[in-house]
Amino acid sequence: MALSARWLQAVEKTREQLMPSGKPKPGPFIVSIVALVVMAWVLAGTIGHLGPGQVTLKNGVVSALFLWAGFVATALAVNNAFAGRKASLTMIDGTHWLGVLVIQGAIIGAMSV
Repeated sequence: MALSARWLQAVEKTREQLMPSGKPKPGPFIVSIVALVVMAWVLAGTIGHLGPGQVTLKNGVVSALFLWAGFVATALAVNNAFAGRKASLTMIDGTHWLGVLVIQGAIIGAMSV
């Protein structure tokens, strides 16, 4: 929510355009929950492949950073470049997903799952 105004500027939309009824639609939230569960599951599987005793807070965060840099940031950059979107959108979305992955990695690592 902290970057919502800047995000709206970057996508060149208003709140009213995204929520004509004044209420958010549930579809994106359902997709988001499912996607976040899948992301956490894949991240846990990746961290687990580091081997016995290697699932730690530090390794969870480092693994999340590598996966973000290798897959999320690169995919966002390519998709937004070809769509002709503003670089600020890539930065905002990239920062959001970096935070999501680092938090997930820290929790998974701390739990030694």
